Amino acid sequence: MLKYWFILPVSILFFACESSSKKDTSEVTPEKFEIAFERSNGDSTSTYKEVIKFYEFLSEKDDRISLEEIYETDHGEPLHLVKFTPNELKENSLKILINNGIHPGESDGIDATMLLFKALSNNEWVLPHDVELYSIPVYNIGGALNRNSTSRTNQNGPAAYGFRGNARNFDLNRDFIKSDTKNSKAFYIIFHQVNPDVFVDTHVSNGADYQYTLTHLFTQHNKLGGKLSEHLENEFIPAVENELSEKDWEITPYVNVNNESPKNGFTQFNDSPRYSSGYTSLWNSLGLMIETHMLKPYPKRVEGTFEMLKTLVNVSHNQKAKIQEAREQNFQMYSEADTYPLNFQVDTSNYRRFNFLGYELENLTSEITNLPRIKFRRDKPFEEEVKYYNQFKPTDSVTIPEAYIIPKQWFKVIELLKWNNISYNRFWGDTVVEVEEYRIEDFKTRTSAYEGHYLHSDTKVSSKKVKRMYSRGDVLVKADQPGIRYLIETLEPIAVDSFFNWNFFDSILQKKENFSPYVFEDLAVEIFENNPKLKAEFEEKRKTDAEFAGNWYAQLDWIHKRSKHYEAAHLTYPIVRVLN
Repeated sequence: MLKYWFILPVSILFFACESSSKKDTSEVTPEKFEIAFERSNGDSTSTYKEVIKFYEFLSEKDDRISLEEIYETDHGEPLHLVKFTPNELKENSLKILINNGIHPGESDGIDATMLLFKALSNNEWVLPHDVELYSIPVYNIGGALNRNSTSRTNQNGPAAYGFRGNARNFDLNRDFIKSDTKNSKAFYIIFHQVNPDVFVDTHVSNGADYQYTLTHLFTQHNKLGGKLSEHLENEFIPAVENELSEKDWEITPYVNVNNESPKNGFTQFNDSPRYSSGYTSLWNSLGLMIETHMLKPYPKRVEGTFEMLKTLVNVSHNQKAKIQEAREQNFQMYSEADTYPLNFQVDTSNYRRFNFLGYELENLTSEITNLPRIKFRRDKPFEEEVKYYNQFKPTDSVTIPEAYIIPKQWFKVIELLKWNNISYNRFWGDTVVEVEEYRIEDFKTRTSAYEGHYLHSDTKVSSKKVKRMYSRGDVLVKADQPGIRYLIETLEPIAVDSFFNWNFFDSILQKKENFSPYVFEDLAVEIFENNPKLKAEFEEKRKTDAEFAGNWYAQLDWIHKRSKHYEAAHLTYPIVRVLN
């Protein structure tokens, strides 16, 4: 019988308070209501302090707009959340959350969202009465304050902008699972407080040149799964594309190529949970990134983002009932599922065709290196049918357990569960439980640093059923809860963005005890005398593995690992699964 004491729901008491929207706004007057983008005829973007003053001013003048300070960021400043609530808001409203400035050099969304809220406040554009609009004005505050005019080497404006890395030089759009930063924890608060039906992240793209200003990067629909996947692919995306086309804003899926022609076709981007839209999809939010093209003039990019945001609001409003119903069905589907698919890869046998507006690519010889180079010829536009590979399939799957057990000493994992609104219980006394335990059999590791980690990949495990003793304070996490997808994607070591692959458990990869060969030689003889079957396996391996047969230490180590002297913790994954 499982003995545990109840401590949750684990909602953390966060310090989210009404911003000093009652702060001094003496520098913000109606005469100064224009943002930097407007004052400079599209040449400039607002500084971080100007952005916050703008929203403080709006919240002072318009009761429909509020501004909150949420937790803090790596720079020490709080994250802000701005909200527009229509008068006579209808029940069961659809919620849209816009995230801006995750890469502050990609400032298009910062300005476009300011223009959007200004238009709402001035009643120049009307938000439907069943939609609530939220925005994080600038997510990467440290990067926004690190302002320069050179780090976006090839970008066409604005005159000055922020830096991609945050205050501790993390790329925040790789931090949504590992959560090395305070920024991500502030985001968790906002995301779970809002629980958006639609999530939007604003970016600027590169990789190739083409005629489009706007591209969209929706979360990969097969990975999203269920009715929400079908609705996204078959109704939401076509409606967005059609409405923009009617406004003379042609848009393409994100051009996922680098230094080559899109004529050859391209694949949908696979946004794993380390990315914002991959993370939000774990709670069945319909997510996307707006990606404008860096070589287009800045005013056009901001205008395109502005129109895209309005279009997304309009389509979301029109499809509100279907989106919310599909979300509910997705939650129910994963709650009732027996297995969960993992590690999606593109299906190269399956694609669709569409007309792409590009530029011809010319192959030249570099004046610098005297080696081949390419150049996109803007004087040679083309419209041509290309292949778009947007069907993905899982390469792995796991049986969904009834629960996971996390020993209390793995507190970093437990803390992240709290931050992500995961409910759990703690054992109140010693309890023996039959569990499924993983052993790490193989994995690859990056040889260069990636976002503060040496990330693992291609992890392989074996499993066995064992009885383990758990003590007071150890954590039992039931899988059947709204965060089931988050639990599986982080706690299953084979998942691409699992906590194991992000190095949370690297201490189990190193043996802490060993043997002295000159002593173990004699003990090995005794082991074989007591275990003839093991000796036979050893002799067979020596016959079939020449490298093994020529390495005396490898042979002794093989015997040691199969003896009672080998430490159980080595390569044993500490989080276990309760199957029933």
